[in-house]
Amino acid sequence: MLETRGNKLTWLGHATFRITTPSGKVIVLDPWVRTNPMCPKPLKKFSRIDTMLITHGHFDHIADAVTLAKKHKPQVVGIFETCAWLESKGVRHTHGMNKGGTQRVGEIEATMVHAIHSCGIQDGKKIVYGGEACGYIVRLPGGFKIYHAGDTAVFGDMKIIGELHSPDVALLPIGDYYTMDPRQAAMAIRLLGVRHVIPMHFGTFPVLVGTPDELRRLTKDISGLEIHDMKPGDTLG
Repeated sequence: MLETRGNKLTWLGHATFRITTPSGKVIVLDPWVRTNPMCPKPLKKFSRIDTMLITHGHFDHIADAVTLAKKHKPQVVGIFETCAWLESKGVRHTHGMNKGGTQRVGEIEATMVHAIHSCGIQDGKKIVYGGEACGYIVRLPGGFKIYHAGDTAVFGDMKIIGELHSPDVALLPIGDYYTMDPRQAAMAIRLLGVRHVIPMHFGTFPVLVGTPDELRRLTKDISGLEIHDMKPGDTLG
């Protein structure tokens, strides 16, 4: 059983998550809700957002960042170049950082870690440089630690991420085509040494064919592992 220490983790579909802390603060990771076909309609609107974390600049991770940031005025964390682009669109309170860095933002502490992916931002009819894609270790009140891998392939340094940060739960893409598939995600689980995993970034588009059942089959030999097969709108904690 995953002990979230009073924090609530809600999957909004694809790679978008909403975290509510015990004090009621709201953190959103990779804000794509309005046109996200996986996001339940009642969850497409927010009463507040205190912190926003962005893994990279592709539309299915950043599409609602500008609109939501202007409305709710959260503290926005992202890689330096993506934050510079957001500022050019009128977003304030950005905290551009880079891989290996850690910063305190409100009630959370965020460490930016590596991801293997691209990060071009669609800006009108052109694609602009958005820095590099990343993942995050997010330390929440009570010491609960989440690893949001972002969009990535498996890479050997996930072992270092696991050893350095010991996340309580890993949010891992499994869809294939744009990210790792269940076979690679199974290797990522072994490298990280985690015992709780939430599959994400699957089923949204026809090419994202990876499934939690396949991931579970490929990891059935890992003692104590729990694959949390969440549906969009489900909450842990």
